[in-house]
Amino acid sequence: MIRVLQSDFACCVWVSFFPLRCETVRRPEFASRPVALLSPEDTKRVWQVSPIVRRHGVKPGMTVSQAIGLCPTLTLCEPDPVHYDEQFARLLLALSRVSPVIEPAEVGRVFVGVDGLEGLYGPPERVTAAIAAAAAGDLVPVSTAAPAAGGGWERGGCRPEEVWSGVAAAMRLGWGRGKFVSWVAATRAQPGGVVIVTDAERVVFLAGQPIAVLPLDPDTHRRLWQLGLKTLGDLVALPESAVVSQFGSPGRTLWRLAAGVLNEPVIGREKPEPIVAAVDFPAPVADRAMLVHALEKLIERALKHPRRSGFRVHVARARAALEQGASWMTEVTLKDPSADRDRIAAPLKVRLEQAPPTGAAEQLAVEFTAFAPGTTELQLFAQDAQAAARAGRRRALRAAVEEIKTRLKRPLLHHVIEVQPWSRIPERRYALIDFEA
Repeated sequence: MIRVLQSDFACCVWVSFFPLRCETVRRPEFASRPVALLSPEDTKRVWQVSPIVRRHGVKPGMTVSQAIGLCPTLTLCEPDPVHYDEQFARLLLALSRVSPVIEPAEVGRVFVGVDGLEGLYGPPERVTAAIAAAAAGDLVPVSTAAPAAGGGWERGGCRPEEVWSGVAAAMRLGWGRGKFVSWVAATRAQPGGVVIVTDAERVVFLAGQPIAVLPLDPDTHRRLWQLGLKTLGDLVALPESAVVSQFGSPGRTLWRLAAGVLNEPVIGREKPEPIVAAVDFPAPVADRAMLVHALEKLIERALKHPRRSGFRVHVARARAALEQGASWMTEVTLKDPSADRDRIAAPLKVRLEQAPPTGAAEQLAVEFTAFAPGTTELQLFAQDAQAAARAGRRRALRAAVEEIKTRLKRPLLHHVIEVQPWSRIPERRYALIDFEA
């Protein structure tokens, strides 16, 4: 049984450009050079770029030739996703010593549930100091820690830049009710600093933030900008029904986030320990067919692990250690959790074909990191599953009907019923009545 933990108040721990900063820690000379990481999915494009490179006009997603054309002295670095994942896992482990409610959002950004921590550490200022101390690893004990005047933390008489090192120096913290408020607060913090948004300040704080902080796709962002909506306050000034009419149910979510009405809690889970199967090749392997064969055999081995019994695989990951210290990694989330080798292997093989390793593999590993209860092989409750599926379709249909009514101000869906099927006049055979899901 997987126990779910939840927290209404959150602290967002964010390290921008986390992979690039990990490389800078490993190679200090990168700090003074124009550096760009290549994309793990497409090595012909840049992924993350240093501030020096950004000043030359280089943006993530550009092709390598475009980037070099704008910055001829650009240093390109192959990505090492396994290293970044290991460093992020270390950060999660450190934060779990402060709070049991941890929810990763992406590599470099994690939400920490802080409900109840005031009883252990005191006010939010001291709670954030405890979180920062746990992440940095070398700060003062929480009982004596206090925010520095500039928003960071100090130890004794040391200056902040002497205390913070590596990735921790760029860490930003944001405190607030719900994940969205804490995330926006973290984006407003200085490196090594914290921004705390109390409940009384939440609405005013959000109103002044740019519209770009919302989780928008480029098309929605462009439409909002064309409508003259520059801040969250501009969006909230419109009636909720008008936003829903323009953007549908996603518009309702955006409006409520901007108004501070929707507060998504931090949801942490006690996950089963990942299942790992790995193989070391006697000689580096670059042949794609051999890698696919090894991948299938590793999946078979991992599926036979005793801890997998009773669970279906929901998230699978393949990683490889390459020659010259590089690495390759890909992760897939199965839409339908499965315990079938071919179903698990299929998306991993597609990723291997689309974004293969950039060098020969010295080691290959398969990890199952998330699971769903039950097995697809034992359909003991098939009738109950079908009934649940029908109920889910009815709920989705009701939601669609309500959205149409909200956007168009009147129902446009009808039932077709037989009235006089024997009639020679078509209009008398059937009738339309308003659809009620």
